[in-house]
Amino acid sequence: EKRLEESGGGLVEPGGSLRLSCKTSGFVFRFYSMAWVRRPPGKNLEWVAGITGRSPAETRYADAVNGRFTISKDLEKDTLYLDMDNVMPEDTAMYYCTVPNVFGIVNTNDKRGPGTQVTVSS
Repeated sequence: EKRLEESGGGLVEPGGSLRLSCKTSGFVFRFYSMAWVRRPPGKNLEWVAGITGRSPAETRYADAVNGRFTISKDLEKDTLYLDMDNVMPEDTAMYYCTVPNVFGIVNTNDKRGPGTQVTVSS
């Protein structure tokens, strides 16, 4: 059974930085594409960033975060990361790591962790 556990969320001021982590277990992490999705208050899940399982890994970002967020993975630690720089109030959301069935597509049925809350406010 795939298990995902996010951490690293919190309150951050606009323009600040944050690193989210997702510890995985129960599957061969290196073979799977992974992604971060988020749910802003009162809105649907939306794609944030993804990284493929093949080597060399390819990344893809939502337009709203491109150039500010960086997705990466540590194959020795079976952990996925999201480095968030120059955050903005509109980045406020619950963030989830996920194993997407279709890369680049948000599906509410995809396996997700419990999430970690990011709040951007001064």
